[in-house]
Amino acid sequence: MANAVYPVAKKHFMDADIDMLVDDIVVLLTDTEEYTYSAEHEALDEVTASARIAVGGATPILTSPTTTAGVFDAADITLSAVTGDQFEAIILYQSASTEATSYLVCYIDTNVSGLPLTPNGGNVTITWDNGANKIFAL
Repeated sequence: MANAVYPVAKKHFMDADIDMLVDDIVVLLTDTEEYTYSAEHEALDEVTASARIAVGGATPILTSPTTTAGVFDAADITLSAVTGDQFEAIILYQSASTEATSYLVCYIDTNVSGLPLTPNGGNVTITWDNGANKIFAL
């Protein structure tokens, strides 16, 4: 699978259910042996708990988000003391009050340096692509 904006997220953008500049957009490190991307997936409750690496108490929320000409970007992010299985992808999702209303935004498995990665308890820094499409473009 190559990088993709979840199709249902596009509807949520149009309906103003997801505001990429205001909402908490969370980085979820994802084990693809436990989760397979589907264009039909809509919310966090469709990502199995066993696929979720580095999520929990210190939720990794994107900072300094920008949207320019249909391109989304944010500051690079460092996740602290990451442990767990190897991860091969990143999912961005909008954090809401329940997993069923925390909408999936995009799935990223290419153009991110260092993937796949097996955490060793240290920090994991995600450096977003600085090309024309940044994190993603619509």
